Amino acid sequence: MTLAAFLHHIELAGVLALLSAMLVRMMIGVGVMDTPDRRKSHTRPTPKGGGVGIVAAFLAGMYVLYRYAEFSRLADPYFRGVILAAVAISVVAFLDDMRDWPFTVKLAAQVVAALMAVASGLYVTEYRVPYVGPLDLGWLGIVATLVWILFATNAMNFIDGLNGLAAGTALVASGFLAYIAIGQEGSFVYFAALLLAAGLVGFLPFNFPRARIFMGDVGSQFCGFMLAVLGVAAARFGAIEMSFLLVPMLLSGVLLDVAFTLVRRALAGQRITAAHRSHVYQVAHRSGIPAPVVAMVHWGFAAIGGLCCLVFIHVSSQWKPFVPFLVLPPQLVWLALVAHRARRAGIRAW
Repeated sequence: MTLAAFLHHIELAGVLALLSAMLVRMMIGVGVMDTPDRRKSHTRPTPKGGGVGIVAAFLAGMYVLYRYAEFSRLADPYFRGVILAAVAISVVAFLDDMRDWPFTVKLAAQVVAALMAVASGLYVTEYRVPYVGPLDLGWLGIVATLVWILFATNAMNFIDGLNGLAAGTALVASGFLAYIAIGQEGSFVYFAALLLAAGLVGFLPFNFPRARIFMGDVGSQFCGFMLAVLGVAAARFGAIEMSFLLVPMLLSGVLLDVAFTLVRRALAGQRITAAHRSHVYQVAHRSGIPAPVVAMVHWGFAAIGGLCCLVFIHVSSQWKPFVPFLVLPPQLVWLALVAHRARRAGIRAW
């Protein structure tokens, strides 16, 4: 990629960030309010739906990509499937922001969107693993793709509970993913990650450190869904063994927080779909750690995941299976710190 081309891409991203910011500001005026309750961190009614700006900026960029840059998009069936699925999940999520539907309705919409992406042909059935060789999972690969999309989508939704946490994490992950995709000639992943980052840049100043608006389900579910789909596309980077681990490393802080919380609640006999305030990041905030610090810790996890991805790409095949474990030590230290503070604060969730 030439410097001139890259500067044109940054120029487009800047325009889309401004579009996102304008729409976010508009949504503040619309006043779809998120009222406080005992499971939420905020204490006064705050507008939500700021994710409309992120979605609109992304889709506007995708239109430009489809109209003027055919070389850099997926084959038509994949491209149309991804965009239609993204539109479907964002529309349902926005309606949920206004009407607060039950979790089962949101999950059904996510399943439909994931099936639309998979039905277009965007799934992975063959995995290249060092020491083992190619593994063809057949239809199990399709199931694994669906599970991954649903889990990542909901994980980003669940983590969106403190100012800037989900948006900042998604921004860092998108930036690293765009950079990685350039080196792998993954034009669609590069452009899509860049467009997602542009929308987040327009939104984040309205949400961090003080929240004038939340991005709502329309933003968190959309970001989670798109990063999950881009993870599937990145899994097809032919030059990198185990490339299916790239996006999980970038989102490791989000995925491990949610997985740990779900397992702990299941073992305790609690209903995992019930609303609660016992995610690790929530317990950290309740124990007295300022919300901006908690958010920036998760940004740091995404950055560490990005650095691990860069190491992962360049190490020899024999070391690749071990690199993803490098994301764990800082998160285990964080977990131990939060658990210690929770005990001192007498927080019974732990």
